[in-house]
Amino acid sequence: MRTSVQDPAPNDDPLCLDRQLCFQFYAASNLIGRLYAPVLAKLNLTYSQYLVMLVLWETDGQSVGAIGKRLHLDTGTLTPLLKRMETLGHLVRQRDKEDERRVRVSLTPRGKALREQALEIPEIMTRGQNPEELEALRRTLADVVNMLSAALASRQ
Repeated sequence: MRTSVQDPAPNDDPLCLDRQLCFQFYAASNLIGRLYAPVLAKLNLTYSQYLVMLVLWETDGQSVGAIGKRLHLDTGTLTPLLKRMETLGHLVRQRDKEDERRVRVSLTPRGKALREQALEIPEIMTRGQNPEELEALRRTLADVVNMLSAALASRQ
């Protein structure tokens, strides 16, 4: 609520929630997760688990670090997620034989079989949308992710 005539209008206020780029990404991410949830529930996967599976379906046997880098997640966030997925029987984690400090993640036959069931998910999620507009948006968002990743790396 504006308390005086001198308070800036919401559109001029630099702290207006709707003007925050971070909020638009947060809201979009939240809504995407909620849209995917019922579709992924049929596969007994959460959205985060689905992203891990996408990475492993592309290239099986990756290190935890490589998966984290691809998903922009630190190992402290990724490790509990992988443990849950291992308990579900989707993957196994094993120490790398060449470097004991590294943990490799591989799909189980059950995890590999989930790929066939997941093939319909992209179509379900984009049904009724303009493919060209979606691809343009995907490219723009990929550019934003690259820009943010570079900005973060320059601060470390």
